[in-house]
Amino acid sequence: MSWQGWVSLVAVLVALVAVTLALQNRQWLRGLEAPASPEPARITAASVDRPQVAFVANPSKPGAAELREQCVQACASRYLPEPLWYETTPEDPGVGQTKQAVADGAQVVVAVGGDGTVRAVAEGLNGTSAAMALLPQGTGNLLARNLDLPLNDVEAQLRVALGGRDRVIDVGWLTVVRDEKDVADPVSELDPGAAAPEKTAPAADDPSRRHIFLVIGGVGFDAAMVADADEELKAKVGWIAYFLAGVRHLHSRRMRLEAQLDGGPWYQLRLRSLMVGNCGRLPGGITLLPDAVLDDGWLDVGAIDTRGGMLGWTQLFGEVVAQRFGVRADLPGSMGHIDHARARRVRVRSRDAQQVQVDGDIIGEAFELEANIQKHGLTVRVA
Repeated sequence: MSWQGWVSLVAVLVALVAVTLALQNRQWLRGLEAPASPEPARITAASVDRPQVAFVANPSKPGAAELREQCVQACASRYLPEPLWYETTPEDPGVGQTKQAVADGAQVVVAVGGDGTVRAVAEGLNGTSAAMALLPQGTGNLLARNLDLPLNDVEAQLRVALGGRDRVIDVGWLTVVRDEKDVADPVSELDPGAAAPEKTAPAADDPSRRHIFLVIGGVGFDAAMVADADEELKAKVGWIAYFLAGVRHLHSRRMRLEAQLDGGPWYQLRLRSLMVGNCGRLPGGITLLPDAVLDDGWLDVGAIDTRGGMLGWTQLFGEVVAQRFGVRADLPGSMGHIDHARARRVRVRSRDAQQVQVDGDIIGEAFELEANIQKHGLTVRVA
């Protein structure tokens, strides 16, 4: 082989060695590099809890348009889907709108309004898995008080509605068994020892006779007070309007009633008011039913009576105030007092038509009522 051939062979060998060393160095350098980070997961609606929120609002409340914008912005700031918005009407105070919201995919339905709107939304949600939240805009705001929700701070209310925790509570149902349509000639006075007429109406077949309540239903003085409260005055001074209306009934006649608890014997009563509650706090710091708990599966009954004019009412007021601090006053011969009982079913009947209220809404007059408790019938948003 000539010297040119030997030079070519050596050049080829050197090139092969250089290529081999380059490949080995490249693999070694790769081994020194940090392992590549996996691609970050994309945040999607499916990977984050972003419930669909719906608002059922009473458009008659002041500032409804501005409140809607505030609600939309609150949802957007939390990266929630655009909220659904429904408005109540005189014909439908919120039940139908709430059912439509659930059908449209809402997982949280916010009641924007007073106690009537809250009751309607609760009825529409009964039997569903959706939660109810509150933006209390009414006079009494009874359920909001008993849930310890903020009453005068919309931003705080929205924080609870959109980010609070869920709590399951009981629901009360009050059924009008007999009203003026069912009794042609009611007797004006219930004779001592006499039983009220047994004629009943097919209440179970008439949904209009069945009324949901979340706080308290009652007959007598409390219902008369609610019925006589002036709407313009309520708008100006709030819940104080109820107490001003109550002054006009301080000297009204005491009722004659018969009451039955859980199918037991009928008791003849003479009193001012009979109230059946799921919880017991009222405006003005009043605790009417101190043993009532929202999720215990019981109705708490308060039988209120006074005698002796203003002295009896003064004693009653003192007893109610004492209850707030856990003190029970059971004075013999007291002219103003409240008796307590518990039951899952309460029946009340009278020979005189009595005014009836549920959560501050008047439902008319009735001769016979039945109240039942539905345990854990509703999910609500709380702080």
